[in-house]
Amino acid sequence: MTTKDIVYIALFAALTAALGLMPPIHFAGAALPPITAQSLGVMLAGAVLGAKRGGFALLLFIALVAVGLPLLSGGRGGFGVLLGTSGGFLLAWPFCAALIGYLIENDSAAGTVKTGVYVALGGIALMYAAGIPWMAFIGKLGLGKSLSIMVAYVPGDLVKVVLATLIARGLRRAYPNL
Repeated sequence: MTTKDIVYIALFAALTAALGLMPPIHFAGAALPPITAQSLGVMLAGAVLGAKRGGFALLLFIALVAVGLPLLSGGRGGFGVLLGTSGGFLLAWPFCAALIGYLIENDSAAGTVKTGVYVALGGIALMYAAGIPWMAFIGKLGLGKSLSIMVAYVPGDLVKVVLATLIARGLRRAYPNL
């Protein structure tokens, strides 16, 4: 791993933390995952950095959260957060970024729509596949109820997919050796 790789990994971990400065939207009276901008950081890390560096960027971010840094939206941090209802989503972030990066790296001719599909597969499908069962188990909600709750998150996540796709494609065009 080169110095350049380490700098990009740290940069995208920091970007994900910075996206946490946007106030989360909480569901009143419910112990549900908040709506945050940080999953945009996950999508961007994978789409811009690729599988290895993107995965490591989010692994670094999760490690920093686990040791107690308040990097999550709303100033949350600590190992306990990773064991809460949103823990499945958070722990999936390195894998989500890696999947997005892998798909994009292996299809260099992908256009905007195909890139968006790749970002959605990692940034929504994989994240939900890991997070919903975790939320159902930890929150004692049941899988059906957890699935129905997560429907409210899909429109915002689709907006993040569009943003991540456009930003990543623009960066890749401007900096082909990224």
